[in-house]
Amino acid sequence: MSRRILRGFSRDEFVSCRERAGFPSRADLARAADISVGAVYAWETGSATPQVDTLLKVAAVMGVSISDLVVVAENDRHLGDLRVFAGLTQPQLAKAVGMSTTALGALERAEVARLRPDVAAKLAEALDRTVGEIEAAYERTRKRPPGVAS
Repeated sequence: MSRRILRGFSRDEFVSCRERAGFPSRADLARAADISVGAVYAWETGSATPQVDTLLKVAAVMGVSISDLVVVAENDRHLGDLRVFAGLTQPQLAKAVGMSTTALGALERAEVARLRPDVAAKLAEALDRTVGEIEAAYERTRKRPPGVAS
């Protein structure tokens, strides 16, 4: 399964949260979260970003939320960002709103002409957002400059 790169992941905040949570080494956190030391190393050095489901698990171990580790201003959040802040993968959200992962991915990349009102309402409910927030995030995604990740 192809997964989107996590936009806004802050490796500096990740390191700070790890240290504040009492994990002096990458290995300590990796062991507690049941992930590889290599994954933690890659995230902290910027050679990779975590997937949302793994980040949610690690954030719980550190006693922080995803919003402590992913920094995207509220007025700059795209539709995919709202899913990330809810701690959901594309397949999880797609299932919750009754659409395919492919269709959700196309929405998150604004590859469809418009966001239908019924879909916006389902997304709002699943993401615990207002329809207005969903529509605004979709519009930001649609109007992003070329080359900017969704």
